[in-house]
Amino acid sequence: MKDVFIVGSKGIPAQYGGYETFVDNLVTRQVSKGIKYHVACMTFDKQPKHYDYNGADCQEITVPNVGGAKAIIYDLKALNWALEQIKKNNLRNGIVYILACRIGPFIHSYIPKFHKYGFQVWVNPDGHEWLRAKWSMPVRKYWKVSEGGMVKNADLLICDSKNIEKYIHESYSKYNPNTTFIAYGADVLSSTLTADDAKVQEWYEKYQVTPNNYFLIVGRFVPENNYETMIREFMASDVKKDLVIITNVEQNKFYEDLKEKTHFDTDKRIKFVGTVYDKDLLKYIRENAYGYIHGHSVGGTNPSLLEALADTKLNLLYGVGFNKEVGEDGALYWSKTPGFLKDLLEKADKLTTKQIDNLGKKAKQRVIDEYSWKKIVDEYEAQFLGSR
Repeated sequence: MKDVFIVGSKGIPAQYGGYETFVDNLVTRQVSKGIKYHVACMTFDKQPKHYDYNGADCQEITVPNVGGAKAIIYDLKALNWALEQIKKNNLRNGIVYILACRIGPFIHSYIPKFHKYGFQVWVNPDGHEWLRAKWSMPVRKYWKVSEGGMVKNADLLICDSKNIEKYIHESYSKYNPNTTFIAYGADVLSSTLTADDAKVQEWYEKYQVTPNNYFLIVGRFVPENNYETMIREFMASDVKKDLVIITNVEQNKFYEDLKEKTHFDTDKRIKFVGTVYDKDLLKYIRENAYGYIHGHSVGGTNPSLLEALADTKLNLLYGVGFNKEVGEDGALYWSKTPGFLKDLLEKADKLTTKQIDNLGKKAKQRVIDEYSWKKIVDEYEAQFLGSR
């Protein structure tokens, strides 16, 4: 039996988030009987639970709710828990898989402890956390140092994007990092909802949106997702359709700054509609969008991009390596050059049904061929079982 400890996701069953969805799929779609998953889950509860989820051994790790530092505390406490379990149950020759690069300054002290029991330490480096504008400069410096520490000390780095793998080798060649590429996954399934469902009608009526008459944006409300460019260019366009923005927008500083810069509140087409946590409803909203606009500029294979390619026929993606690698010829691409996205939106608005259908078929095929959860789970299981 190969014991695999997974550290760094908030926990399963997944409520929201890329890492959580990944771990959930890894566990629920498990094929090999030769792997036992042990999953650390974050909680603020003083009485942490221990439970079984689809055969995975799940342990809640209690952390103080202290802002950004809680994730670092959680990772370290989770590693201590993994070490205790390995000692207590006399486990040998397994894997500790750490998601994200939060604990680089501390990892070197853990590696020999795990190696003592024949456990390898693997890391998923996520994507350029240190570039995210939401962090202050000291925090960004910490992320960069931390990334270097994780890359230097890990036995293996599993990159979910070829562009991230390339970046790791170019930036940290002095460490000669051991890497492999296994993507993130998505499902190509239709929504089970129909236009007659009450929650569908309620949502469309509430926001006064008409199916197939809106462009859609779904993503975290952060500057590096290029909301300013997308909103500004949409406002400059003569597109009559709405721009529906599904995001975790609180009335925060970024929102207020954006309103001041773009005056989007004066344009009736721009509709911030909050979040949609109902996965089937979100799928229906994607399927019935005229087009999807993706502005993510940081990170690897983005879950919301895969979902868009699986569900929406017409996808307009910000033209960086990460997005082009995933979309290939199943999408159209834009740059931040003023007027570029405006022109693309106006052209996209005039595409024929046949042109849109062709793009949709290519987009779906990309997901089926390269990003299906079955393929991803098979590749992970082979990697886990193939390690010495």
